[in-house]
Amino acid sequence: MPVQPLSASGRLYAVAAFAEALTWTGLLIGMWLKYGAEATDVGVWLFGRLHGAAFLFYLAATLVTASRLRWPGWALLLGMLAAIPPLVTMPLEWWLRRKGLLSAAAAA
Repeated sequence: MPVQPLSASGRLYAVAAFAEALTWTGLLIGMWLKYGAEATDVGVWLFGRLHGAAFLFYLAATLVTASRLRWPGWALLLGMLAAIPPLVTMPLEWWLRRKGLLSAAAAA
């Protein structure tokens, strides 16, 4: 089954999922530098703030996308829960894309 092009809401969700995963990665590296290597806490300071903003952006984008593309309840629940464990938003975004839930046809 070919992957359909993303809708505007689907693109918003994909960007939010990427930003959330990227800032999680930065925060994890920052925590390793602070607690593992005991080198610096700048990574935690910077990526903690960035990840907080990206987390809220991801939650808002998930709600907007679910509403506009009429996601079933299970997809919305998975989208919201994916923000909690590190780096789960990207695999979920890829899976939702393959399922067609991020395409313009999903809203029709």
